[in-house]
Amino acid sequence: MNNVFVYCEIEGTTVAEVSQELLTKGRKLANELGVDLEAVVAGTGIKGVVEDQILPYGVDKLYVFDAEGLFPYTSAPHTDILVNLFKEEKPQIALMGATVIGRDLGPRVSSSLTSGLTADCTQLEIGSYDDVKTGKHYDNLLYQIRPAFGGNIVATIVNPDHRPQMATVRSGVMQKAVYDGKAKGQVVYPDVAKYVPTTDYVVKVIDRHVEASKNNLKGAAIVVAGGYGMGSKEGFDMLFQLAKELHAEVGASRAAVDAGWVDHDRQVGQTGVTVHPKVYIACGISGQIQHIAGMQDAGIIISVNSDPDAPINKIADYVINGTVEEVIPKLIKYYKQNSK
Repeated sequence: MNNVFVYCEIEGTTVAEVSQELLTKGRKLANELGVDLEAVVAGTGIKGVVEDQILPYGVDKLYVFDAEGLFPYTSAPHTDILVNLFKEEKPQIALMGATVIGRDLGPRVSSSLTSGLTADCTQLEIGSYDDVKTGKHYDNLLYQIRPAFGGNIVATIVNPDHRPQMATVRSGVMQKAVYDGKAKGQVVYPDVAKYVPTTDYVVKVIDRHVEASKNNLKGAAIVVAGGYGMGSKEGFDMLFQLAKELHAEVGASRAAVDAGWVDHDRQVGQTGVTVHPKVYIACGISGQIQHIAGMQDAGIIISVNSDPDAPINKIADYVINGTVEEVIPKLIKYYKQNSK
């Protein structure tokens, strides 16, 4: 009762990285609340295969739902699994990835349980809340923190009275880490038929096409990112040259992607990829809050910008004040001469 739950997404028999990231965060939240961390995974042929990908992250109890028809994902059976399980277990917090699956599943579950849901959170914390209207004081609420109004403010959302408190988080926002403490590690294999009526399997997936990412932006040690200040697609060609010399990946702001200068899968920020590189070089990027949300945890941030008052400069470790047309060719020339 009142434990923290994480829904683990899978592809075949592989647990999604975003789920492992959420297990790491869920363990921290559970420790702060003094409760257990529980996880749910549903698929076909996963019994005895997925446990080792989930339990090391500090899970006290893992529910493995294994049956024909649970993979590939379809809405109805997975919704009924979570809704019926949550009715039994009554968790206080439920987390899932803000993926294609999470964006379908989360609203269905929260609607069925009338619990509410905050999408695309960038931070999750435990705190208190005073309701000025009713005079009630609440402790140990989940602060669901995310940019709002186009990224112009950071909203902290609380759900005082309804449970579970539900949130989705994008891949890469949290950092995964194997738990070094002790967890119970209990695994149960519920009877799927008890939770999922046969009518739920009315939708059949005839064919699926899963395409691998064309870049490793999320895992890159160095990211060279360009914004609207790059001026053109040709401007981004310079960034690709610089990235080649640095063995880096190229990222972009939303403005540059919307201008058609670079593919969407390279977009860094609240509506793109969240990255944690050792070095992040921001070229011609003003630094709106939704972009900063996707790269602020980089080890070293270098800003190349002609505007000395650009917001990105406030969080940068080093600022190169100059135009990208002037600075980037010099960087390329230097690294060509000095790189091994």
